[in-house]
Formats: sequence, structure tokens, C-alpha cells
Amino acid sequence: MFEEFERINERPEPFEFYTAGDLWADEHTSAKMLAFHLNEDIDISSRNAQFINRSVEWIASIFNIGKDTKIADFGCGPGLYAKSLAKHEADVTGIDFSRRSIEFAKETAASEQLNIKYVKQNYLDFETEDRFDLVLMIMCDFCALSPTQRSEILSKFHKILKPGGSVLLDVYSLAAFDKREEVAKYGVDLLNGFWSPNKYYGFQNTFKYKEEKVVLDKYTIVESKRTRTVYNWLQYFASEDLEREFVEAGFTIEGFYSDVVGTKYDRESSEFAVIATK
Repeated sequence: MFEEFERINERPEPFEFYTAGDLWADEHTSAKMLAFHLNEDIDISSRNAQFINRSVEWIASIFNIGKDTKIADFGCGPGLYAKSLAKHEADVTGIDFSRRSIEFAKETAASEQLNIKYVKQNYLDFETEDRFDLVLMIMCDFCALSPTQRSEILSKFHKILKPGGSVLLDVYSLAAFDKREEVAKYGVDLLNGFWSPNKYYGFQNTFKYKEEKVVLDKYTIVESKRTRTVYNWLQYFASEDLEREFVEAGFTIEGFYSDVVGTKYDRESSEFAVIATK
């Protein structure tokens, strides 16, 4: 038992494990995540409906979205951005590996007769012959990727963009990193039954890696017939560090904003957005 508790509280190396599928592809947790997506009043999984509406209008304006603008939405979830951008006559492709979210998105697009192609796939593995005017990765998905994965995804973006095409994505800032603290929590059915429909004992260990500017929320879920660990990594950025990664991938930075609504950039904002051009 002592050794098991040692394992539960063990601090791994940054991005040592990748378990994104355990969150988004599991039948129980994917249903919980979809419910969060579709709750228009909260900022979990997706941003609230009012924010998304403002964001889409800003994106449509700044990128001159119109008929036949080709957009790739990486981590599209149930298609909240994709649906709204398609209503601006854009030709949208959404990529996500949550079966539940993609099925919901497809049903919505069909019922509203929207020009959207949805692909159920881990976007790290996505390949296409299509070329796009704009690539989106919204809700700080970029932060969940390791340095190697980020390099690969930026190379992918560069490959699938048309000359002059742009990337818009958002990330967590160093101001947000400074507010995070290491914690250890335990509870029966931790997070109100989020992890399983059955009774479980949940352990949350939050580790902060000061040099790498990374935070890990490590969840160990102990059920009667299985024990599993889910690693939720988040990279936090200074604007100059994010710019360096984009420049190394062949992009030019067009601007930074405090969010994907176009708010003026503020280093003290907990998040910020970047527009980069091929």
C-alpha cells in the first residue's frame, strides 16, 4: 500500500506521459465534456456562448471571412466555432478525436445544411491535400502539447496553409502560471463523479515545473476493477517564447491579443492570442 501511494504522488518528467485520449475518448468522461461544451453559460471545454459569438464576429472581420474561405478548426469539439463560421459562408473542416463531439457536430451541420466537413481523428495525425486560408486552435489546446508535439503541429499548419494563410490560436500566459500552486487532493468520486459512473477514489496531484513553465494536474482514479492515471499537462508562455516557436516553423507574427475577441494585448492577462502568417 505504501508503494502504491508513492506511485500516486510521484512527480513525472514534463510531458513524460500523453493520455489525452483517456479524457476525450472515454465514454463517460466524453459525455461529461460534451455537456460542458454545450452549457452556454460556462467556460469549461468551450467558452461561453456570448464570448464565442463575439469571437466569431471578430474572426470574420479581421480575416475577411466570406464565401469559399477555407478554414481548418483543430480541436473543434461539437462545432461551436465551425458552425458559426460556416454561417459566414466559409468552407470549414473540423478535426477532433472525441466521437461523441464529432457525432453531435455532424448532426447539427446536417440539420442546418452547413458546409462543414468533420474528421474524427487526433489532430496530431491529421493529413489532407486541402489547403486552407485560416487554421484555428482555440481554448488553449496548444498548451496541452509537448514541445515536440507543438513543433509537429506548427509544421503541419505551415504545410496545409495557402501562401499568406494565417494561424489563430490562444495560450495561457506566465501571469496565469504565477497564480498556480502545487496541491494534493483526495476524495470519493472526486470532481462529483466526473471520472466514472461507478464509485471510485480519486487523487489529484498538481505539480508545478518552474523552469519549464509547465503545470501538471495528475489524476489517479481507483475503481474496484481498475486503476488509471490521467495526465493533464499545460504549458504557459511568454509572448517572446511563443513567437520563437512560430518563427522556427516558418511563420511571421502579425500580432498578439489578450484573447480571441481581439482585446488589446496585456502581459498580465491570464491568456493571450496570436496571429501568425505563412
